Formats: sequence, structure tokens, C-alpha cells
Amino acid sequence: MVHPNFKLAEPSLLITKGWINDEQVSAASGKTFDVIDPANGDIWTSAPAMDDSDTDKAIAAATEAFKSFKDVTARQRARMILKLDELVRQHKEDLAQLLVMESGKALVEARAEVDYATTYSWLMAGEAERIQGEAIKANDNPTLRFFTQKVPIGPVALLCPWNFPLVIVLRKMATALAAGCTMVIKPSPETPTTTLALALLAQKAGIPKGVINVVTASNETTPAVGKKLCEDKRIKKVSFTGSTAIGKLLMAQCAPSLKKMTLELGGNGGWVVFDDAELDKAADALMANKLRHAGQVCVCANRVFVQKGVFDKFAALVEERMRKLKFGHGLDADSTNGPVTTERGAARAVTLVEDAVKHGGKLVMGGSRFGTGYLFEPTLVLGASRDAQVYREEMFAPIVSLYPFESEDEVVELCNATDMGLSNYVWTQNISRAWRCYDRLESGTIAINTANANTAESPFGGIKESGIGKEGGLHHGVDEFCVIKVAAMTV
Repeated sequence: MVHPNFKLAEPSLLITKGWINDEQVSAASGKTFDVIDPANGDIWTSAPAMDDSDTDKAIAAATEAFKSFKDVTARQRARMILKLDELVRQHKEDLAQLLVMESGKALVEARAEVDYATTYSWLMAGEAERIQGEAIKANDNPTLRFFTQKVPIGPVALLCPWNFPLVIVLRKMATALAAGCTMVIKPSPETPTTTLALALLAQKAGIPKGVINVVTASNETTPAVGKKLCEDKRIKKVSFTGSTAIGKLLMAQCAPSLKKMTLELGGNGGWVVFDDAELDKAADALMANKLRHAGQVCVCANRVFVQKGVFDKFAALVEERMRKLKFGHGLDADSTNGPVTTERGAARAVTLVEDAVKHGGKLVMGGSRFGTGYLFEPTLVLGASRDAQVYREEMFAPIVSLYPFESEDEVVELCNATDMGLSNYVWTQNISRAWRCYDRLESGTIAINTANANTAESPFGGIKESGIGKEGGLHHGVDEFCVIKVAAMTV
């Protein structure tokens, strides 16, 4: 059953086919899979269960299109991206409704995701015209000159997750277009509809035939599709956002062809509240950071460290704010937050809470599923041991877990004692301490007195097992889709 508030102004944006060579196509097998509304568990649409044979056709389309698209001028590419940006903004409400239905997030969050996504398309339209090379004079030979040029790497594969299906797809898509690459996009089985809508809008924006292809795969056919994209030599780069475990698998599959990769993987970030922090601001920011999209955000605070002198006070502030939240269907007017996106995610959230209590955590509120779908109560746990799963693993659930600490040295060591290195957050009014933490914390981003770990203009990506390469940024993301050609000349 479709939620009564779901209504698209442009019904053609809901596509139930794959997208290859600018045509809506079924899977060669004829098989489809259901797309579930996470808030109630109901089937609301379907998509083709494409496999490696369908993927081969998509790769062929992208390969053929690259022959001409690589020579499209930067100005032309910029205009295409700007037109796509305009269309995404124009259809904001429809795209937001699709986001709610497929991912479960609240409508206010979905609208914000559309807005955030267009910051990347807007930026990358400009970056298309800023791709430049260098002139280099040899240091030991006055007659020898070198000239460099950044050129598109070729057809690329974009493997995208379900937690931010619009912003992550558009970020990768717009960056690849800016560089001059063609692409095969594989969205998550949970969230294919926004990617397909973007493909239609790209067509309307005048992006040439075959440049953008979308292969929709079920949970059963996804491994074969991913393997094909990684192993096929016509694909020159893979950009993947998802779990560290799958990132390692894809890296192994890409290794035989030495395929270039960008990996944006999991996190286990610390949220550090020192005793001189503005506690109300830190608590407000934690709600926005940790509980948006039911905690299913790779950069969100996974471990909240609070200095002992303010631990009880901060815990009370967090509880007060969490009790005001209303988790429900994203299209219900009174919902502030939505469900987790998958059944396995909801089941794991229950296990995480049980394990935290087993390891000494105090359950202050929440801890249970409710309703008919994948809704999970906002949950607050205090003082679980470092052996608890909520401490050691990325949660992807609306669970806030607080831990006391005594000193700066101690908390820096605790934050760094993980294989992950995506984001950390520091709350203090001591500027010297803030910069010391920035220098010492091991993550791609350290946010100081803010919940915002990234913006379009800043490069985003992790270190350690949180990933390889950068997305976004002024030139950093585009560089990931380019190779440098060098010319040498004697004058």
C-alpha cells in the first residue's frame, strides 16, 4: 500500500525499469524485485533484477558514448550540469517524496537532501571549466619543457548506497560529468527510484545518449553486477560508497586490472565534549548529527565521549531532547524522524542494545522496535564497556551511547583506537585544545564546535579503513576521475 500523502506532480519520475542507452529497459531475465516502504513494510513499487548480462549492455553503451563525450567541451559539459541542477531543483518535492518512500527518512530531511545534492551539481558545473594542466620547465635542462593535461579516465562505475541515495548519486554523477566521463550507476536495491529519476532528468538536460546508464539489481543479483563492473576492463574506475567489508571485496575484484578506485567507507567517529563546551549547543548538534535518518549516516557520532565533570548534565540534556522526537512515517506531518531502512538494520539495532546492556550499559530510554515496518525507538545508553558492539562497530541505528573520560590525552587515544578514520567531532571553547585535537585525531575530517563534517566545497573522505580518495572539493573530486597526460618538448 502506498502512503496516502504520496503524490508526484510529475508521475513520469517514478520509473520501474532500468536505464540503458537512454532507454527504459527490463532485465533480460524478466525478473523484478520489490521496493519496500521502510515505515510500514509494504511493497510500494518494483524494479528490474538486472544481472551481469544486463550490466554488459550498460558497459557497452557507456563505452560507445565515451568515444564522443570525451571531446565535448568543458563549457558544454558545464551547461549540461547546470541544466540538470535546474531540473533537480524544479522537481525538489517529487524527489523528496521518492526519497521518503524508498529510504524512510522524514520529509524535512528528504527536502534537505535535495538541497544538499544540488550544492554538488552547482559546484561541479563550475569545476568542469577549471580542469587545467601545467607548464613545467626542467630544472637541469634550460631547453626542455613539459606540459600536462588532465583528461577523463574513461567509462566509470558508480556504486551507491541506500542512506543518501540522491546526494551521493548526484555528487558522483556530476563530478564524473564535469571530468568528461561516461558511467554505469548501480543504486542500492533498497533505493533505486531516485537514481532512475535523476537519469530521466539528465536526459531532459540534454546529456547525450549512453553517457548515463542505471543498472538496478536485487540483493540476489547485486554480487554479480558488482563483480562484472569491477572486473570488466572497459570500466576504468570504480567509485563506491558503502561498508568497509564490501569495499575490501570490490578492491580485490578490481586488483587484476589495476582499476582506479575511490572508496568512501564506514566510520566509528568520536563526539568529544570537554567540560568547557557549550553543552546546550553540543546537545542540539548531536541530535542533528546522530539521529538524522535514524542514525544511518557514516559520518555521524558513533561514540559520544563526555568529560566526567559534565557527564551527568550532558546526558540529561541529550535525554530531554530525545524524548521530544517523533519517529514515524516520513510523510506523516508530525514525524521528526523516520525508520531505519532495512529489516536487517532494525533487527541489528535490537541486538546492539541487548549487547550494550549485557556489557554494563544503562538503558535510559528506547531499545525496541515498534509499528509494522522498521521503526526503532530513539535509544540512549550510558556507560557500556569498550567490549560492547555499540562501541566497537558502526551502528547505523538511532542509538546514542555516552562514555565518560577524564583527560584530553585519554580521549584522543580512545578516538584513535579504531581501524576507522572518517570523522571526529570536538566541543571545547579552548582554541589551543581544539587545534591540538585537530593535529592528533586520526580521521579525514575533524569538526570543531559544529555538527557539519563536510560541504560541497571541501574534500570529503576517510583514512585508515574508512576509505581511499576524496569526493567533492574544489578540484579534489574531479581529479579522481581524470588521468594526467604529459608532453615533453625540446625548444
